[in-house]
Amino acid sequence: MGAIAAAIAVGLFFSLQSSVFRSPNGIANWLDPAATLGIMAVAVALLMIGGEFDLSAGVVTGTTGLTTAILVTSLGWNIFVALIISLVVALAIGFFNGYMVVTTRLPSLIITLAMFLFLRGVNLGGTKLLVGTTQVSGVSESPGYDFLHTIFGSTISLAGAEFSISILWWIVITAVAAYVLQRTRVGNWIFAVGGDANAARAVGVAVKKVKIGLFMTTAAAGWFIGNMLLIRLDSVQATTGIGQELIYVVAAVIGGCLLTGGFGSAIGASIGALIFGMAQLGIVYLGWDSDWFQAFLGIMLLLAVLGNQLVKHLLNRRPT
Repeated sequence: MGAIAAAIAVGLFFSLQSSVFRSPNGIANWLDPAATLGIMAVAVALLMIGGEFDLSAGVVTGTTGLTTAILVTSLGWNIFVALIISLVVALAIGFFNGYMVVTTRLPSLIITLAMFLFLRGVNLGGTKLLVGTTQVSGVSESPGYDFLHTIFGSTISLAGAEFSISILWWIVITAVAAYVLQRTRVGNWIFAVGGDANAARAVGVAVKKVKIGLFMTTAAAGWFIGNMLLIRLDSVQATTGIGQELIYVVAAVIGGCLLTGGFGSAIGASIGALIFGMAQLGIVYLGWDSDWFQAFLGIMLLLAVLGNQLVKHLLNRRPT
């Protein structure tokens, strides 16, 4: 509810000051980055509800996109096969992160920070070594690209504006994640593991498998975003995704996820991403310096944490 209130407030603030912001084209423009951020924020929210963090979530988008692009352009592989290989790479990264966390019992921040630094170096150094630059392009020449572009990179005409199809993917993924969390046994396990791992283990929940699965889910979301952007833009940079990992966490926190785990929602994380999209483009529409967006992020994060703590306190005081 706090995220909904914040989204309404931010939307009204920019709508009242900018006619472009509330126009169909303006809405399409700020929904586009919100969708890309929202898909990853939902996956990160699931992991946070499970009590863990993943600082490599952003750089995985670049790693998987580069893997697909290099296999297609440099080695001449079929784009569908390349997508499968890059998915395997993503799942392997997620499995490694999860396995290291549950076996070493080191904080996930440390494990995934190490993975972030490793992948960042591989993305930059490996791309330069293989193609001589930090950008790979040309996948549009591969057979099957047009079909994939229709699914992942096309637009939908509505009210005189072009809305990215990524918005539809965002809605579908959010709905599926929300259903899993609220209506399935797996969702109960995620909440239980994040709330009290020892208690969950005592009642038969496979804590290690749940945590590893959540890390793999986050990596798979990174694969989805990385390759969706590759297909849409026909190019990928070695620096793609770097710096986005904290924004995913902030979006999830704004949406109601507690940093301590065991509490949150997929829909809330998507609303947090929506707030980011509105603010990012709204600041531009008002003619402000875009650097103020970072200040906005800091304020929203602090307010979200304070609001979440207040809600948790009120819930704990409520009689059963």
